[in-house]
Amino acid sequence: MAVALTLVRMKVAILRHSTKGQRGSTMATGGTLGLVLAAGTIYLAIQPGDWLAAAYAVWMLGWIIGPVFSGGGDETLRPEFFSLVGLPPQRLAAGLLVSAFVGVAPVISLIALSGLVVAGARESAVAALVAVPAMVLQLAVFVLLSKVAVAVLGIALRSRVGAVGAGLINGVVLAFLGQAWVFAVAFGQGGQIPGFVRYLPSGWGLLAVQGDYLALAAMAVLIALLLAAWAALLTRRAGANRTSARGRRPMRAATSQDAVVAKELRTWSRDLVRNHQLTFALAYGVFFAGAPLVLGWTGMLPWAAPIFIVMAASMTSNIYGTDGTALWLSLMTPGASDVRGRQRAWLVAVAPVALVLAVAFTSITGGPWALILAITAALLGGGAGMVPLLSVYALVPGTDPQRRAGNPLRTSEDDGALTGLAYLMMALVAVTAVPAGAVAALYGWWGVAAGIATGALCYWGLGRLAQRRLAAQGPELLHMMRTGRRPEGGPGTAFKLPDMPKAQRTIVMICWSLGAIPLIPQGVVAGVFISNGQLRHSWFLATYMTPGLRWPVVALMVAIGLTMYGLGLWIPHRAKKRAAG
Repeated sequence: MAVALTLVRMKVAILRHSTKGQRGSTMATGGTLGLVLAAGTIYLAIQPGDWLAAAYAVWMLGWIIGPVFSGGGDETLRPEFFSLVGLPPQRLAAGLLVSAFVGVAPVISLIALSGLVVAGARESAVAALVAVPAMVLQLAVFVLLSKVAVAVLGIALRSRVGAVGAGLINGVVLAFLGQAWVFAVAFGQGGQIPGFVRYLPSGWGLLAVQGDYLALAAMAVLIALLLAAWAALLTRRAGANRTSARGRRPMRAATSQDAVVAKELRTWSRDLVRNHQLTFALAYGVFFAGAPLVLGWTGMLPWAAPIFIVMAASMTSNIYGTDGTALWLSLMTPGASDVRGRQRAWLVAVAPVALVLAVAFTSITGGPWALILAITAALLGGGAGMVPLLSVYALVPGTDPQRRAGNPLRTSEDDGALTGLAYLMMALVAVTAVPAGAVAALYGWWGVAAGIATGALCYWGLGRLAQRRLAAQGPELLHMMRTGRRPEGGPGTAFKLPDMPKAQRTIVMICWSLGAIPLIPQGVVAGVFISNGQLRHSWFLATYMTPGLRWPVVALMVAIGLTMYGLGLWIPHRAKKRAAG
């Protein structure tokens, strides 16, 4: 108990000193969105059926999959910090588990789990009392499942087979969450939830509230097993990664740019984190687009290629930050074009897979050839241009690959910034395909020419901007990656929020994080569906409207998205002007 209390006090002290500035605003934004989701979950407690069990299943999957996008989850206290203390693995795991309940995510999850009390109060007073320990045990299950999943993934990322397998599983699971409506319809439940959801570990608390008290014992046993598994995984996590003794062919390059390309391609093939990221993007794109096949609908299958490209760009949005201080090699080589080399290598890694997906899946459905090829071409150029540009302008200082801890997913200390950068990349890359998509929707094959032209323009123009920024701010960029501090006026400060009230920071973060939802899926994508006569699909609101309201709703959604992004830019701009004045 003394160890647990000490770790809790350490966690509280660290969090107390990390709730200022950009990180604090990110936590506030995430907490606000979490409270909204928790309130929606509690509302489901008064609805008939198994909606509450389904919501808790989503929360559980969020705890398991979330760390993939947030650098390995909350590791304010890393196990490596205590490797020299001499604590037994079980005692260390128990202490870290207690400290894991301190934070924004556990508090919000506990609020969401208070829906068990609401559900219990509808049954009887005894059920409401049973809901209290059920909440705590259910939260412990969520936290431990997250910890075990991160530990298993960290060990898997020490081998290429494990990295590819982990990326495949994570991509499939996340795509399943995005296309859950498909499987609900496939089960023939209509608007109901399949009954087996209640018997998942996420539903055991609800079973206990409904009178099955053995579910409490089952959760206690599961917690003990997960705790033992986590303790065993912590001992393996301390082990060092083994290096391959297999011989490598020497790199031969005629020019400095070819040398960069060769170095980057070696990195794409050897870095297990990049192997995981590319596999994840591929699995997500294929499964997300292929999920409607369960219903016999093939219309979304050709979109696997564009989805894959957007996800690949999002996963590599901090490409300079993940490479760390190796940038000094390029800075000390006169005439080397690091940006152009990285662009070429990115295309070599992504373009062949994307083109195969586009041609193969569009052949299966018989079209729309012009639209898919136009958007694919535009996205390839947009991704190749946007990845180095955003990484240079909004770089998040990362951990050098040779210094990564036992959790390979943690490539930076600022998880919130990495997540925000990934979402921003998704929105910006998707926007680069809008002109070509519009031309293809209106004029057919002319859209392919427009896609090639806009892709080439993005590749050349955005790459040139990134190249100039790197040449002008290269030493400052390297200093920031070495120290983790952003010099005033240096790289990344163009995207740094000025001093503003917390309310304004929260509004800006919400606009930047959620502006893509009305703009891209509810606006642009819904417009494409309507123009192709594809109605009443998934969550695209405009496709459910009457004929006279479909295009006005599309226009309204696009306007809302542009307004959110505009507001997210205008508020910081006004704050900067006030500070300068």
